[in-house]
Amino acid sequence: MDHQLFDHSPIIRRPRVELPDGKRLAVWVGVNVEHYRFGQQALSLAPFTAQLVPDPLNHGWRDYGARVGLWRLADLLARHGFPLSAIANTAVFEHYPEIAEEGRARGWAWVGHGVDNSSWWVGMGPDDERAALQGIVSSFRDATGAAPRGWLGPALTSTENTTALLAELGFTYSLDWANDDQPYPLNVPSGRLLALPYASEVNDIPAFVIHHHTGEQFAQSVIDQFDQLYDEGADSLRVMGIGLHPFLVGQPFRARPFARALAHIASHDDVWLATSDEIADWALGALPAPEATTA
Repeated sequence: MDHQLFDHSPIIRRPRVELPDGKRLAVWVGVNVEHYRFGQQALSLAPFTAQLVPDPLNHGWRDYGARVGLWRLADLLARHGFPLSAIANTAVFEHYPEIAEEGRARGWAWVGHGVDNSSWWVGMGPDDERAALQGIVSSFRDATGAAPRGWLGPALTSTENTTALLAELGFTYSLDWANDDQPYPLNVPSGRLLALPYASEVNDIPAFVIHHHTGEQFAQSVIDQFDQLYDEGADSLRVMGIGLHPFLVGQPFRARPFARALAHIASHDDVWLATSDEIADWALGALPAPEATTA
């Protein structure tokens, strides 16, 4: 390995670990609840107007998520028995306070996701990054009543100090390193920090924006991912994370086929439908703690 952030560990060499209650596979759904700053270019449906201010076409496309798509997804997940893990920018709490209010009432788990999705998590020294993370923790406490235990950098961006600082400040898991089907320990100088499986492809941004999949194709990819991991889960621990954005899968014509994928997963009694917090809490107790590193 040419870095010290985590150790190489082939999945075939790991000891067997059992999920709670004899479950075969753990599945969690992360809904990215984001704020994009007005007048700044960002992920766009139509790049040919993205430089305009105002840009009704693209800003409206993204804004649909907070106004409509999130609530469609929240109801859909609840209907099929899936708890919701909200991966949230703190700017959401300022601009859309109803989201925090509803999320608290509905019992969502909350994952830190930077300040907004117009700003990548880069270009900070350790002191500035620590202060930024402390501000995010404070915002979550004020808006949701608790500090976040999990973290996902905006657009999965990170500094070389992010994992160490997350552990120092009490975070217990990160979603940034989507390189495994099992939770595993990240190397941090103090505390404990797990990498929790989060899918970089079974995720609606690459599916729809990069690969130009239809709603049916995305739903089938969710089903195929699940079926493969379910088969493997008979012999070894597997965790499946599904990444969603309300302005994408939250669109009516995509939500409908996605509901069929949720129904397929929920039809299996030996699958643990959990939040990212619940899976991380279990894994911290079930997996051996690594030796602390000063790297």
